[in-house]
Amino acid sequence: MVTAAALAVSAPARGADIQRVTTPGGVEAWLVQENAVPVVAVEIAFRGGSAQDPDGKEGLASLMSTLFDEGAGEMSASAFQQRLEETAIELSFSSNRDGLTASLRTLPENIDEAFRLLGLAMAKPRFDDDAINRMRSQLSAQIRRNALDPDDLAGRSFFAAAFPGHPYGRPSRGSVQSLAAITRDDVVAAHKRLMARDNVVIGVVGAITPERLKGLVDGALAGLPDKAGLTEVPTVAPAGAGRAEVVELDVPQTSIVFGRPGPLRDADDFIPAYVVNHILGGGSFSSRLFNEVREKRGLAYSVYSYLQPFDHGGLLLGGVATRNDRAGQSIDLIRAEFARMAKDGPTQEELDSAKRYLIGSYALRFDTSSKVANQLVQLQLDHLGIDYITRRNDLVSAVTRDQVKAAAEKLLGDGSLLVVAVGKPAGLEGAETRPAPRPETLR
Repeated sequence: MVTAAALAVSAPARGADIQRVTTPGGVEAWLVQENAVPVVAVEIAFRGGSAQDPDGKEGLASLMSTLFDEGAGEMSASAFQQRLEETAIELSFSSNRDGLTASLRTLPENIDEAFRLLGLAMAKPRFDDDAINRMRSQLSAQIRRNALDPDDLAGRSFFAAAFPGHPYGRPSRGSVQSLAAITRDDVVAAHKRLMARDNVVIGVVGAITPERLKGLVDGALAGLPDKAGLTEVPTVAPAGAGRAEVVELDVPQTSIVFGRPGPLRDADDFIPAYVVNHILGGGSFSSRLFNEVREKRGLAYSVYSYLQPFDHGGLLLGGVATRNDRAGQSIDLIRAEFARMAKDGPTQEELDSAKRYLIGSYALRFDTSSKVANQLVQLQLDHLGIDYITRRNDLVSAVTRDQVKAAAEKLLGDGSLLVVAVGKPAGLEGAETRPAPRPETLR
């Protein structure tokens, strides 16, 4: 546990716990110095993830993220992994639509070696052919396993329908065919384009001083280029609201993803919209969707919604899984709740309850050093300011019913949704229907 968890709910003066550290090389990192915690947690993000994959090479960022700990510098994959194990250093990499991330956890006594290995992995990955082929095979096997998974298929189909012709509409993990088209030269070129010193965001928590951190950060990033070469990604509003699509799959339960355009993170009314969504479908057992779909009628075990503000497009997303013969009824109820919230907004009682929960639960985002480091990075990616943690609960507390009513009307519009259902659903009138992919096409 990190005692700085109190950052979320304590006095504004606690904002001083987050230190802005600028290295001699001009790189900025945010630090929570916490000497009582026997672990140093580091989160690093580089802007530009799978949205930067070239056409026909979908999955490039995903494949590349699996290769950074598969050997670096003069160290083979086995030597690199053995050194991590000997020094109890946890190092992992991942990718998403908007970025590449590195996560590091180490004991304070091993911090120099941890940053050395981190720097090698980021700046001098080997990208050996055998590692590329091995990880390509693993990713392709995962794609084949998930190809006919109803939840996975619904999600992929939804994004393809919501973002036609846009990088967000492509499968971020790629396909068997696109992974097969990726060469070592593609991986090397992507590494040079995406990972640079002007493109990095860093959050650190633990027993380390600002002065020591400066040297470690500059050392780890020394081998990276100064500037990234990102391709411009257009900002778009998701399409398809009012449409329904069925992917036919012979399973007893229908998996449904639904959604419509949502706000970007820098929208003036993001916090009111966030409160609206909590009342509508984000509040788990307290939400309207949960009450109408599960509690009153027992149509599904869970139903939910959430805001997903990507860098270049915002979504209000939701999901439900139900028996095939109840799919149409479930979606009709969900549409009705969207329309009712858009028309009337929440009650004062719902608003007060939502604010109490959102304020009281905020500290749970900071109950481990890794969570705190992750939040430090996300605040920077979202351009929210170093004092946001101390302001956030006041922003939620200040939301009025008039504001949430206006936000509900704007967010939910006429209540129309893009709906993608995978299974054999009954009652989805007017839905476009297509078959699920055949297994033989995934070889």
